[in-house]
Amino acid sequence: MTSGKRGTASFFLLTFALTWLLQIPGVLAQRGLLPGDPAHYLPLAGLGLFGPLAAAVFLTWREGGSAAVRALVAPLLRYRVHAGWYLAALVLPAGFLSLVLWLLNSAGRHGPTAYLPSGSALLFGLVVSFVEEVGWRGYALPRLMERFGGFAASVVLGVAWYLWHLPMFAGQGVPPNLFLVMLLYFVGASLFMTWIFEGSGNSLLLMVVAHLGAHLNNSHRALPSEVLPLVVHAIVYASLGWLVMRKVGSDRRARPLPLERSFRSGRAVLEGRTRAPGGGLG
Repeated sequence: MTSGKRGTASFFLLTFALTWLLQIPGVLAQRGLLPGDPAHYLPLAGLGLFGPLAAAVFLTWREGGSAAVRALVAPLLRYRVHAGWYLAALVLPAGFLSLVLWLLNSAGRHGPTAYLPSGSALLFGLVVSFVEEVGWRGYALPRLMERFGGFAASVVLGVAWYLWHLPMFAGQGVPPNLFLVMLLYFVGASLFMTWIFEGSGNSLLLMVVAHLGAHLNNSHRALPSEVLPLVVHAIVYASLGWLVMRKVGSDRRARPLPLERSFRSGRAVLEGRTRAPGGGLG
């Protein structure tokens, strides 16, 4: 078995290589540095989204064969989780984003309070959530947590997650002055999702749900005409991430917060048995 340090380093290198090599040509074509219509590069850019999934599956197979791959994806079926975690994963950041935007509208802003997806965008968000989360939270996060603990692992993963998106930001015309806002967004989201991950018993299904939650009310849709929703969204994620992970120290596992303990207690009652905090569902 590959060590956590070597495993995550290999994962990040392979993920970035697969995604960037497929997406950077389209960015260069947009800028006239490669020949041809930039639209012709879109299929390659789409394949680049599968970088985290492909890297995680390949490295897991190399480490332990098909049995290890089955173990990697098994948490996608870990659905026996207290309903509160589904609610938190799916609507908590989206709800706070709309709440803050509504308050700003009450103070004089004029603009939408929600940025809801079309049917095709929702399907795209579901696919993206799956192909990313098997890699980020299915493969990398548990290994990083073994080395650094929950909080530091979340920050490291959030920075990597942000950097991985850089060709997409460039391709979609995100202004460079928003890149630091994006960093705050992804680090905050990473902290929030680690809280969900641990509280749900390491359910990868809940990670897909939490990722999809960001697409259900996606402030990126306001760009480039309005940047305020993205700034608010980043602050919401950062605040939620800090709040729910504030008691995480250098221990390998997060110490449960009151809300987390209540969700876990509810899950134990529903399952008819008691569990040690933070354990996964079989």
